[in-house]
Amino acid sequence: MPRPVIEATGLSKRYRLGRSAPYGRFSEALMGLARRPVTAMRRRRSVAAQDHIWALRDVSFEVSQGAVAGILGRNGAGKSTLLKILSRITEPTSGEARLRGRVGSLLEVGTGFHQELTGRENIFLNGAILGMTRREIDARFDAIVDFAEIEKFLDTAVKHYSSGMYMRLAFAVAAHLEAEILLVDEVLAVGDAQFQKKCLGKMTSVAHEGRTVIFVSHNMAAMQQLCDWCLVLDGGSISFMGPTAGAVEHYLRLGEGPATGRAELAHHPGRPPEMKPVLTAVECAGPRDGAVIRCGDDLALRIFYDAGRERYDYAMAGINSLSGQRILTIGTHLSPGAPCVMSGVGAIECVIPDCRLAPGEYSVMVVIGTATPRRNVDQVDDAIRFEVEMGNYFETGAGLLPGQGVMVQRSRWRGLPQTQPCRMEE
Repeated sequence: MPRPVIEATGLSKRYRLGRSAPYGRFSEALMGLARRPVTAMRRRRSVAAQDHIWALRDVSFEVSQGAVAGILGRNGAGKSTLLKILSRITEPTSGEARLRGRVGSLLEVGTGFHQELTGRENIFLNGAILGMTRREIDARFDAIVDFAEIEKFLDTAVKHYSSGMYMRLAFAVAAHLEAEILLVDEVLAVGDAQFQKKCLGKMTSVAHEGRTVIFVSHNMAAMQQLCDWCLVLDGGSISFMGPTAGAVEHYLRLGEGPATGRAELAHHPGRPPEMKPVLTAVECAGPRDGAVIRCGDDLALRIFYDAGRERYDYAMAGINSLSGQRILTIGTHLSPGAPCVMSGVGAIECVIPDCRLAPGEYSVMVVIGTATPRRNVDQVDDAIRFEVEMGNYFETGAGLLPGQGVMVQRSRWRGLPQTQPCRMEE
């Protein structure tokens, strides 16, 4: 059998927490040197016990040539750290990663680009970093520009690009230059639906050319469409490795506990690291116990916040299936008469009358933000989950079967000439 193109053996990465020492005067530095022998022992004990965190712990896997492997995990699980090690951006604390071939990586917007250079110059810069000759880059230049759709701005410094333009160019460069291994982290987080479709198509064609792709995303539908297999990281360690369908199911069940109807959000793992912790809790309530409702019940969502001295203009919630599909979006800006300013410590409630979600389990994403400029200040994904039971919504004793839709809807039927009434067998 051919050798795998990626071999990770016992990869671990430890980071030190805490603040950097402030700059001081030369005399203070000398005093610090004098005190160092006295304080070294105490510092060593406290640092070893409290000031380190393991982002990765003993991660081992192999990826064969031409495979598309996915990496799943909640925020802080170690996904980006793993890709940075594979990209040689950071070194592991222990373990080894062997990659056979040139690596093209798209880890985040801005990685590998020089802000002061134009789009054209950055294409050649990235190609040179990958070890390509100018002739090789020239051969692919037009395809890169066509894919990125930035021909008008090709000779503009990339610091003036929008995030969407930046991402289009960055992905086009990484995917079209001659790299045997492509590492992609959350490329679908930026860009419109058409761009996302192009990205998925390009990654599929890259794999068909015999190149290898490692794909990180929270988009479960894209994962299932693209990846041959996945590994799931939880707390820096591999908790599952195998077929994509099984990996997605395992990931969606991570951290799942009993449905209590309330979730505290102060330290919730579903909050992206760039968000400001304003949302404090969320509740899901119906006329029955906890987070279980029946089709046709009124569903209440209560969002709690601590805005401090700031003022926020909208709150929003997204209801998703466990596969990540957005089923419903609700928000104060979509409801006439809803509160439009939130400040201090408070809560806001939304009631969905006659909730017509089909039976199943759903997750709720909650957001709070400002209107000018329009931005989400805090967001928590998979903040809380609730379950919908069928009940007797149709008043016929029948109900929907799995796979028969995401919403229930009553309907009226009548017979036309020569049509006999329907009779159900006992």
